[in-house]
Amino acid sequence: MTDIAQIVAQCKRGNRQAQKQLYEAFAPKLFAVCLRYCKNRMEAEDMLHEGFIKIFEKIGQYRGEGNISAWLRKVMVNIVLDEMRKSKEISFVDEKESVLERYAEIDDNEDEQNDDIYDVDINEVFELVNQMPEKYKLVFNLYIIEKYSHDKIASELGISKGTSKSNLSRARNWLKKQLENKKIKK
Repeated sequence: MTDIAQIVAQCKRGNRQAQKQLYEAFAPKLFAVCLRYCKNRMEAEDMLHEGFIKIFEKIGQYRGEGNISAWLRKVMVNIVLDEMRKSKEISFVDEKESVLERYAEIDDNEDEQNDDIYDVDINEVFELVNQMPEKYKLVFNLYIIEKYSHDKIASELGISKGTSKSNLSRARNWLKKQLENKKIKK
């Protein structure tokens, strides 16, 4: 097996064989990223292919600093966000809803651990997250999985920081309700 650094160097030169190797090495992980944001497998496959086209166009920007996997993931998430912004399919919480109502649901200590413990497989959690309403799923994934701040989410999605917080809170409540409904609470 060729070293990833060598594959990346060859990709920068436009070597198709190296591009194929990079794709084969990282497609499964990046497909999982796409699945978290897309409605179905077909849409995720489209995003994956769009993402790799963009990756091969921008590979010259990768300076070899840091983990290539993290760089690829960031490019892929940005592609997904760009596509979602273009499609405008997701409408977020109405900005005109009452400020009191919107902020009443936000947990001020959002990083505090919840005392509820669930006996659940991580794959079950991902299945539930994929069933979330799209606007909640997007914010949930960006905040929980990608570790974006509410400021960054707001900037990326063109929404307010309060809307980001509200949608995260609603996503968490939705997920908690689903877990309780499955009666998998210990």
